Amino acid sequence: MPELPEVEVVRRGIADHAVGRTVTSVEVLHPRSVRRQPGGGTELAARLAGRTLVAARRRGKFLWIDLDDDTALLAHLGMSGQLLVQPGDRQDEKHLRVRLRFSEEGEHADRGAELRFVDQRTFGGLTAVDTVESDGERVPVPVAHIGRDPLDPRFDLEAAVGAYRRRRTELKRALLDQTVVSGIGNIYADEALWRARLHSLRPTARLTRPDVRNVLGAATEVMTEALAQGGTSFDALYVDVHGESGYFERSLAVYGREDEPCYRCGTAIRRSAFMNRSSYWCPRCQRVPRHT
Repeated sequence: MPELPEVEVVRRGIADHAVGRTVTSVEVLHPRSVRRQPGGGTELAARLAGRTLVAARRRGKFLWIDLDDDTALLAHLGMSGQLLVQPGDRQDEKHLRVRLRFSEEGEHADRGAELRFVDQRTFGGLTAVDTVESDGERVPVPVAHIGRDPLDPRFDLEAAVGAYRRRRTELKRALLDQTVVSGIGNIYADEALWRARLHSLRPTARLTRPDVRNVLGAATEVMTEALAQGGTSFDALYVDVHGESGYFERSLAVYGREDEPCYRCGTAIRRSAFMNRSSYWCPRCQRVPRHT
């Protein structure tokens, strides 16, 4: 699934090319893409028609667009969801699921007539939701329990360090818990752990405060670098609002590099099963904890 850098790339694109536009109509082409919306496509269209997109925002991997009536359009990208800003005469994408048409009037009329939600696997979707006050700002109700991410200016590093050390779990599981620190997914967790020279199975209760600062600093560093390169795109599914892929995949140190040499010590990278996914790590740089 897309992680913080990929979602931030999409958010910036929406902010540049869709914010300020007024929705004139909504067309739902697949019911699964609005399954989280009570009332389905009819209600989504009713809540969006006539509304102006005020701001594109994100917390961790969660993306939404503020509307001018204190509600929000929450986008679940899922495994393959894309938000594309397109001219109205552009041919429909094969997996187009929802289309928002904009007014052709106003100063932003040249930014693209439509916002399209394209989703090959239909795990994602769009939902118009209410917002609620959370930690000093209004966020969609489904996002209120999500922690701030390391790129958020209001992120509290020391509070996050304390929260991790109070947990009774393994380090990678803690990194993937979006209620503590958001935005870190499987790819960037492995990359951060490699940079911090920590194994994914390290017990959080045995971590020192410098250990936690180190791995969170590494996560911030790797996600910032990925963002500068448009994110990580292993295929044509993770793209920006113009359909362009990122290229941070070329800079990954461990993820997806099983049996290839570690860039730091030359040892072959290993892969192990982890929560129905995979973890990639260097057995020399990231020693397995003794308790395992």
